[in-house]
Amino acid sequence: MATSLVYVAAATNRFNQAADISPSSLIAFGSSNLIALWDLDVNFKRYGVSETLPGSQSLITCVKFLTNEILISANDAGILSAWKKRSSQAGKAFSLRLWQNTSTIQAHPKSISTLCVQGDRIVTGSSDASIKVWKFIERNDKDDIIESQSIDLKGKFPLTSALAYLPQTKVSLLAIAGTDTLVQLWVCSDDKYVHSATLAGHEDWIRSLAFKSPTTNDFPLVLASGSQDATIRLWNIEPWKKVSTSMKSSGSMEAIDELLDNFEASLGDLGDSEEGGRQISLKHHILTVKTSTERYGSTPTLLSTSTDSSLILWSPSTVFDPSTDESSSIWINRQRFGDVGGQRLGGFVGGLWARNGGEALAWGWAGGWRRWMSRNSSKEIADEIWNESGAVTGHNGPVKGLDWSPDGKYLISAGLDQTTRIHGPVFVGDKSQVSWHEIARPQVHGYDLLNVVFIDSLKFASIADEKVLRVFEAPRTFVELAEKLGVAQFAEEEHKRPVGANVPPLGLSNKAINDGPQELVGETDSSRRPFDSELASITLWPETEKVFGHGYESITLGISNSRMLIATACKSTSAEHAVVRVYDTRSYKPVGEPLQGHILTVTRIAFSPDDKYVLTVSRDRSWRLFEVQKTGGYAPIAADKSHGRIIWDCGWSAEGDIFATASRDKTVKIWRKVDDNWKAVNTIKTSQPATAVAFALEDGRKRLLAIGLENGEILIYSGTSTSAGEWHLHETIGSRLAHVDHIHRMAWRPSTSGYDELATCSEDGTLRILRVQSNSD
Repeated sequence: MATSLVYVAAATNRFNQAADISPSSLIAFGSSNLIALWDLDVNFKRYGVSETLPGSQSLITCVKFLTNEILISANDAGILSAWKKRSSQAGKAFSLRLWQNTSTIQAHPKSISTLCVQGDRIVTGSSDASIKVWKFIERNDKDDIIESQSIDLKGKFPLTSALAYLPQTKVSLLAIAGTDTLVQLWVCSDDKYVHSATLAGHEDWIRSLAFKSPTTNDFPLVLASGSQDATIRLWNIEPWKKVSTSMKSSGSMEAIDELLDNFEASLGDLGDSEEGGRQISLKHHILTVKTSTERYGSTPTLLSTSTDSSLILWSPSTVFDPSTDESSSIWINRQRFGDVGGQRLGGFVGGLWARNGGEALAWGWAGGWRRWMSRNSSKEIADEIWNESGAVTGHNGPVKGLDWSPDGKYLISAGLDQTTRIHGPVFVGDKSQVSWHEIARPQVHGYDLLNVVFIDSLKFASIADEKVLRVFEAPRTFVELAEKLGVAQFAEEEHKRPVGANVPPLGLSNKAINDGPQELVGETDSSRRPFDSELASITLWPETEKVFGHGYESITLGISNSRMLIATACKSTSAEHAVVRVYDTRSYKPVGEPLQGHILTVTRIAFSPDDKYVLTVSRDRSWRLFEVQKTGGYAPIAADKSHGRIIWDCGWSAEGDIFATASRDKTVKIWRKVDDNWKAVNTIKTSQPATAVAFALEDGRKRLLAIGLENGEILIYSGTSTSAGEWHLHETIGSRLAHVDHIHRMAWRPSTSGYDELATCSEDGTLRILRVQSNSD
């Protein structure tokens, strides 16, 4: 039995050094405690994250490539780790277990806030107000990271650092900046860095530094610094030359004065309150600055990203006016990407160059990536055309719930980042391949979302940390998008829907938008999957129902297999509120009396395949079974309290003859009806607390049971439909393929494709789809 990774949805951490790109266009970024790998070359425009690297017990703050094969990462516990790419088989550029952790050291007692590399030299800065210099030594099995110097910054925290060589030498230069307004320059002398200069000018903390190495001896070394004072400053570092004063230098000064006069005159038409294409205000800048590798001959280009959701490419004015002397030119914004008024979404956190300056990427406050590609064929900068392309997205926080659409065409997830997201397989290339991506974000809420279920293919219900169950129906834009992308096909009458939805000011409910004077926030292009900025604004679904009933915040949600009944439970510390309420999904009216019996919070609700039974499990360590009545409600028929700790999850087999309960007491019990009593016919002991269970939707040949553990591992057990008590461990899916934290939900894909796909979500913030190949496939 071999398991493979089909899809990973992962967000990037909110640190401006949490991502880096290798010379071979492999992006590594910190996603919670994981390092996610996204290859731009092998998976060009197709797949997203192809692999995640576990091992860190804390949040990844910095990632840097030392070479194509060596990756350095740092986390907020002060730990520095090295990863090395082991030799791969020919033709398998992305076989698993390729990257291995070769070294881990406690570099600082507190969080590492900056990391930069040069050759075999590594520099780390930490919130313990120190900078440390390390030497990386490669060995066969384990690599060594040895400290060579420690620099005390006297109470100032380093936020950014950069390394370069002084012009025309091999002397290393280290720039450090942070929680003051100064850039400190340190020069390496006899393998020790000595303080050399202080650059003053900024008026607030400095967030980013980048060096531009000279291409010829005539050019200086340029340092760019970006600050919270909304400016970027450029500093020239050049060899000192003794030059006699001449008329030539005075002529040069006159040229500079003339250039400045012309520049001010060009801005003179704009009033203080007006905005224009030539404004030089950089509001909300700057979080990152990166200098590009050479692409257009010797034209230097600077990339900056900002909390105002803009990414700007800067170049000297000589690009457009070659007659100007480069030494006296002003840098102007050559290209500007992003959103207008994007501050409400948190803006961009960081940015990267890719493909030798042919692509610019940035990730936002919510962890999603944006990607722009240059379509310049003439190599002339004035003729360049940039277009946005699809990138990687994911929940920026623990993912609490998921559900497959009834036909298994797509998947919905809900997370503590207050969003629900729909993921689907999109045709790529010549439509012979599919690639999973986020295709809609139907709900962006004001409360943490806890669970979500599909009522039908175009209607879902979700609960959040509030007392209301909300029901949403798909707009016409989603129906058209799903059909154009090859995700699903719908009947003609399904196209007669509201065109979209938006959230009114000061509102929490998505309101439908119909054809007419109301316009969507932006244009929708159904021929491609939506970009991250569009997902947050124009893929919303209208809210059609609110269902009330509980006295406290909702905690769990279940739906019948006929999709006719929906059941909810809320947080509770008493029997009065530890009830399950069942509603009809056509009228949203209660069905029968609330299901009583538990005395603490109900953690999961599961309907049997024929909807004859409702199974509930609870924090009170018991499960209860309710049977349908002729009157339409459910009545209690069985209960048990043999688990020793909280029961996290429960699930029914496809045949409906057995069910499983998963508990923190490190057991999963299989229950079967024996002589009118439900008894445990097997107890599966696990190494960690069991937090999720799911039976595969098999056709009777065999049964598969997936068990999710608190440490993120997944156990696959196999059994037969003839012997309910016999279960054998088939496979253990470790942290390289599975998760690294508490698994919240698992669901097998309803499918007839001959292989089993398991969707899982976890506290580690990732959503995954695993393809589990069984022996008979």
